[in-house]
Amino acid sequence: MKKTYFLLILALAWTLFPQESNAQKKGDPMFQVPLGIASYTFRNHWKNGVEPTLDIIQQMGFTEFEGGAPQGVSPEEFKNMLADRGISIPSTGTGFEQLESDPQAVADRAKALGAKYVMCAWIPHKRGQFSKEDADRAIKVFNEGGKVLRENGITFKYHVHGYEFQPYGNETLFDYLVKNTDPKYVSLQMDVMWTHFGGGDPAALLKKYGKRWVSLHLKDFKKGAPKDMTGLTGPENDVPLGEGELDFPAILREANKIGIKHMFIEDESDHELEALPKSIAYLRSLKY
Repeated sequence: MKKTYFLLILALAWTLFPQESNAQKKGDPMFQVPLGIASYTFRNHWKNGVEPTLDIIQQMGFTEFEGGAPQGVSPEEFKNMLADRGISIPSTGTGFEQLESDPQAVADRAKALGAKYVMCAWIPHKRGQFSKEDADRAIKVFNEGGKVLRENGITFKYHVHGYEFQPYGNETLFDYLVKNTDPKYVSLQMDVMWTHFGGGDPAALLKKYGKRWVSLHLKDFKKGAPKDMTGLTGPENDVPLGEGELDFPAILREANKIGIKHMFIEDESDHELEALPKSIAYLRSLKY
């Protein structure tokens, strides 16, 4: 009798006080984090001047930037230029070989920018043939480099690029990589388009690995375009958010459950100034 009474009380409490601290109400916005931009989006603009490019980024409403200082500008100068426009740099990037050879230099540069995260977006491998040996090399570099970064107050994250979904046993080499990297030193950034491009399900993988994910790259993929495991496709297949194959409501729902705080739009098309306003408007339109 006591057990039955206890279970009834527990069920009532569960109903009255939802266990998810971030439970959403109908009509709440799905996009709930600062508007972020990945630096690669403006790869063709820096040559026209750093400050004019940053002015465009500011005018579009971005308040977070992921990337490093453009050539000819020091990290400290770049940080100040962004700060003058109300933009922070929560995250920057590194090349794989740089992380492998001198992780302390990577940490020093991140600290100069004021970044709390460093991401690596590519593991060296033969195109379309990512192997267990490639994954093993990355596991060693990420664990060792991530430890150095952690000792400097910085979180390392691997940016998923799609080629990691090669089958391995009953799972994939991506699963192998995640399970053999130390969560204390290695977090994950999902590029939702590249994940989809390589055959992964972004929402399902967010749910599967939960708190290992700390940020997202948001981009969409042209409906019906061919996909493979190279992690490479043409700019013509990058379309404004909401116009392609990705299920962004499902992705944002899972990201919000995890508590992801940083999401960066990355537009790899050749029409980024036209596409970005469409992508921003789409994100803002999504409601629970």
